[in-house]
Amino acid sequence: MSRFVDRVTIHAHAGTGGHGCSSVHREKFKPLGGPDGGNGGHGGSVTLVVDLQVHTLLDFHFRPHARASNGKPGMGANRNGANGTDLILKVPDGTVVLDSDGHMLADLVGEGTEFVAAEGGRGGLGNAALVSRARKAPGFALLGEAGAERDLLLELKSVADVGLVGFPSAGKSSLVSVLSAAKPKIADYPFTTLAPNLGVVNTGGTDVFTIADVPGLIPGAADGKGLGLEFLRHIERCAVLAHVVDCATLEPGRDPLSDIDALEAELAAHQPALANDVGLGDLSERPRVVILNKIDVPDAQDLADLVKPELAQRGWPVFEVSAVTHKGLEQLTYALAKQVRDYRAAQPKAVPRRPVIRPVAIDESGFEVISDPANPGGFIVRGVRPERWVRQTQFDNDEAVGYLADRLNRLGVEDELTKLGAEPGAPVTIGNMTFEWEPTAAMGDNVPITGRGTDIRLEANDRIGAAERKLARKARRQPQEQGDD
Repeated sequence: MSRFVDRVTIHAHAGTGGHGCSSVHREKFKPLGGPDGGNGGHGGSVTLVVDLQVHTLLDFHFRPHARASNGKPGMGANRNGANGTDLILKVPDGTVVLDSDGHMLADLVGEGTEFVAAEGGRGGLGNAALVSRARKAPGFALLGEAGAERDLLLELKSVADVGLVGFPSAGKSSLVSVLSAAKPKIADYPFTTLAPNLGVVNTGGTDVFTIADVPGLIPGAADGKGLGLEFLRHIERCAVLAHVVDCATLEPGRDPLSDIDALEAELAAHQPALANDVGLGDLSERPRVVILNKIDVPDAQDLADLVKPELAQRGWPVFEVSAVTHKGLEQLTYALAKQVRDYRAAQPKAVPRRPVIRPVAIDESGFEVISDPANPGGFIVRGVRPERWVRQTQFDNDEAVGYLADRLNRLGVEDELTKLGAEPGAPVTIGNMTFEWEPTAAMGDNVPITGRGTDIRLEANDRIGAAERKLARKARRQPQEQGDD
């Protein structure tokens, strides 16, 4: 049995980038072959793509975890690792993407519309790509970056031109079945329809529009009563709202005017849900049509004749129809087509988007340094580049750490720390790493090379640190020796 699912949570895991390779070319009679480590491949991304052949989010209900493949590591002989394969997830037209806090990230409307749910990590550079005038044979490579992981909420809002709203058993599904080729379930008990039914209506000319019925609307639907809370979102994109009124109902206290007023109150109560939607504005501004259904019943025809003048005073077109005898359906179809056509003509024309190139300013540093509230005297460095550089650094390799220090210095991090009054030994946090800041004048080409995988600055700091620890131990012993004397 098929199920209609229009709200799911997915866990998107992008692929991790492959590590770069640290390799030196070795060949007989070529003692100075040079570095030949290849770059790691980029991790695959998770991308949502609109497919008109998909009509529900059911697949994600059973398989909420989406993971793209990782990039391959680089190898010697300048062989780059293969990129990870992107994972393409097909979603229905009208899918809205929300983050874990409920903020809208994308509104996917139109076949082929894409949204990158999780971006793959960058592959690390091999030592062949890190060669410079100062480092002719780097003894390190950059690590691959971890892929993004995101929890996303997907909501389906049906893309239909005309939305049929009405009490249960008002005949909405019957109208969809006779106006279009759709075959919804029809029965003589309430809440027969458990999912919106969409159909395509062709007037026989150039006018073609889609029609959908929204199930389960009763008083209190906007507060969760019945099924309305789950399906009210499906009318948010409709250009025309049509009230389907059951003129043959035998329920006490029910009449066409009170039914319409009750549903209008529910539509008004649903307005806050449209705050994150785009494009169509308030539901109260949509054109309205009133359809007095089931007039093939004698008493229903009398009731329709009674309420039709009062409904006409509200300025809404009123149509008397019968889904059983097809009476009035032709006039209704042409009227709905005209309403949709007029509404489309009144909307601003979509202007094709052109690529906009915004060059980065010369003085754009790409980072910021702020005080660390958790560590007095400490600082936090924020920025895409410095945080990525830290993630890609091999901290068990002194030369790689020295390369990171040179990159941060060229970016201007050390100058900014000095300007803010950072003291030597101050804790500086970049990403998930915390360092003790040690200002140094020797940077880049001014640093003598001591060997592959080593850095003289770190060796000097290690010697200074060892001497300071020795002096501290000696200072702790002296009071004890004086006390013994």
